[in-house]
Amino acid sequence: MSNPESSPEKDIKDAFPWKENASLEPADSAKSSAKKAYTDMQSAMRFPIKLPVSLKSNSGEKHLETQNISANGVLFQVVDAEMPVGSLVDFTISLPADIVGTETDVRLDCKGRVVRNFEDSGRHGVGVVIDEYRFDRR
Repeated sequence: MSNPESSPEKDIKDAFPWKENASLEPADSAKSSAKKAYTDMQSAMRFPIKLPVSLKSNSGEKHLETQNISANGVLFQVVDAEMPVGSLVDFTISLPADIVGTETDVRLDCKGRVVRNFEDSGRHGVGVVIDEYRFDRR
């Protein structure tokens, strides 16, 4: 027997009360999945580490510096805002040997998605969630 006051939406909200916006509606755009990824990324502790980065996207290759890094992603300062939310990017973060305790620098090759693009006081920033990564010691 089904409960007339029960619905799939209500059942989900009852099962996961901490999820205020629990829904059965599928995320149908790169923007909405990027927004969720950004929200998830914001929940991780961020470390203000400035490291050299080589970033490749549809608009070409850029040499940047990280502003902060978390377990889920990284924030870059960019000259322009050519990377829209949802864009796929490949980037390499150079980890200096003296910081990681190795004889040579270590490269962290990453694949990710732009989840935030903003301007603050004339500076452009891009938040990227890391989908895949690989360490490369050279």
